[in-house]
Amino acid sequence: MAEPADPPARPLPGRTAADVVDLRSDTVTRPTAAMRAAMADAEVGDDVFGDDPTVNALERDVAAMFGHEAALFCPSGTMANQIALQLLVPPGGELLAGADAHVVTYEMGAAAAIGGISSRTWPSVGAALDPHQIAGMIRPAGYPSVPTAAIAVEQTHNLGGGAVVPLSVLQELAAKSSVPLHCDGARIWHAHVADGVPLRAYGELFDTLSVCLSKGLGAPVGSLVIGSAERITRARVLRKRMGGGMRQVGILAAAGAHALAHHIDRLADDHARARRLASAVDRFGVVDPAAVRTNLVLLDLTKTRWNAPALTAAAAERGVLIAPMLPHLARLVTHLDVDDAGIDRAVGVLSGLLGSDA
Repeated sequence: MAEPADPPARPLPGRTAADVVDLRSDTVTRPTAAMRAAMADAEVGDDVFGDDPTVNALERDVAAMFGHEAALFCPSGTMANQIALQLLVPPGGELLAGADAHVVTYEMGAAAAIGGISSRTWPSVGAALDPHQIAGMIRPAGYPSVPTAAIAVEQTHNLGGGAVVPLSVLQELAAKSSVPLHCDGARIWHAHVADGVPLRAYGELFDTLSVCLSKGLGAPVGSLVIGSAERITRARVLRKRMGGGMRQVGILAAAGAHALAHHIDRLADDHARARRLASAVDRFGVVDPAAVRTNLVLLDLTKTRWNAPALTAAAAERGVLIAPMLPHLARLVTHLDVDDAGIDRAVGVLSGLLGSDA
């Protein structure tokens, strides 16, 4: 049964909500009416004391989905990632990650500033990984080198255009690695849907994972750290230290539980709309539709007259919101609040701009 209709999005100044198509991120979604009802009905308690039954159930269920012992509900993906990294890497230890990885690019230097973690990166080419190369970068303990303590992998890869790292590559990396692996799985649900890989198969390869409920799944907030019972016990201390201890947060956990129950399979619709969007602007030489496998579309504007900020501003004036990522790279993200009509409007606006001489 279809869920009840939601209230309209807040319009841009001078525009009605029907005129606005927001493709900046899949975090801009509003809770569905059914999700709001689940939130209103949630049984709650004080989570700092471990008394919130809705949070406890969510943590148990998510841990089980990935075949791990425990999980911890956190207010943000950045906090979840940073807790996981601190579980694996001691102060002064080294983390290996891709040069474009979220944990070293978009988290405000938190690994170093909060965890005292040194990082070293391999060159990023989308989501491509060379397990042999990465394994060869691992430094053993012993003066004077900084010992490598963990490797972080992003699934799906944000600056890789939502690319999916194949399971076989991750399995090879796990087999070759002599240090623990962390998965920044903010959009691992999309990889699961795109490749049909069971979530438990991903969980078997990683010592810790972070998963997000507000990217694609439509929950208003929340991520979880997943790992062993011993690690998650330590994670609770780290969460509290970072100011992430929450009280009657079952209201938000209920939104996440509803999202997991109702919004995973429908991610295939977002993937299809992203491919349709990419195919529509392919003629302008800004994207390879074959590379679009999930819900992210990256527009490479280097061969056009546009830079990303200018295209973003022009599209916004016409009621289509996109995100400038780099000077000549813009991102479009499909999600449950953008239907086929929204894609049509976005195609019309972007085609008009990319096809102009402006």
